[in-house]
Amino acid sequence: MNRPPELLGHAPIGVFDSGVGGLTVVHALRERLPLESILYLGDTARVPYGPKSPDTVRRYAGEAADFLLARDVKLIVIACNTATARAADDVASRVPVPVVGVIEPGATEAVRRSRGGRIGVIGTQGTIESGIYERVIRELRPDATVLSVPCPLFVALAEEGWTRGDVARLTAERYLEPLLRREIDTLVLGCTHYPLLKPLLTEVAAGVELIDSAEATASVVASTLADLEIAAEPTGRPATARYFVTDDARQFGAVAKRFLGEPVDSLEWVSLGASA
Repeated sequence: MNRPPELLGHAPIGVFDSGVGGLTVVHALRERLPLESILYLGDTARVPYGPKSPDTVRRYAGEAADFLLARDVKLIVIACNTATARAADDVASRVPVPVVGVIEPGATEAVRRSRGGRIGVIGTQGTIESGIYERVIRELRPDATVLSVPCPLFVALAEEGWTRGDVARLTAERYLEPLLRREIDTLVLGCTHYPLLKPLLTEVAAGVELIDSAEATASVVASTLADLEIAAEPTGRPATARYFVTDDARQFGAVAKRFLGEPVDSLEWVSLGASA
């Protein structure tokens, strides 16, 4: 970072994801850091990243990071589990600003809050099959018991707004049953869509500590900005949020309102390299 801290403080935080899920991270950032402006990039033309090869994910993540850097962000949040697992180290090694992913903050918070080291993880098929949360948790707490279950239908339920009611409850009960039967004491929501289901999951997994990776990530961002002395200071002007997508801005806007709890005021279509 070549700019002095007093200038970086006014720069926005950059956030990117393969689609809309990362908006839960934006929501958490705005709750935790109301003075910070945010630029969000959703690579909706190429979602999902999960089935793509590691090299392809690294290329997409690099293009997203370059897009945000061109708009003078002071920190980049990779708000996508797949991109964090596949590309966070690569992005961090080539950009001049701090990079925060969503996996380590959630895993760290789970280890901190787990009473008996029996930690459950739910996520997409790709995230669970990668074993990334289990590896990070075991690095932090080698004696932990880590149990993982893929919950692919949760993404569709979150995007459709079906976060309560019989369909959502029955789905949650079916997915969580093997974890609850094994008496987990902590549950990591290992997909950025899942915080929308948190009220329901709190009921279904009563007595279990729920770890919202979006909130944990926002906490790490806050600490990073404070440590580097580049947090925004009060200016009398409201913080702004700008959103960019690579496909169908109208559909994104409709879904984004459910994730953010408010309409998206500034939304633009952009192109990032090839669309496939």
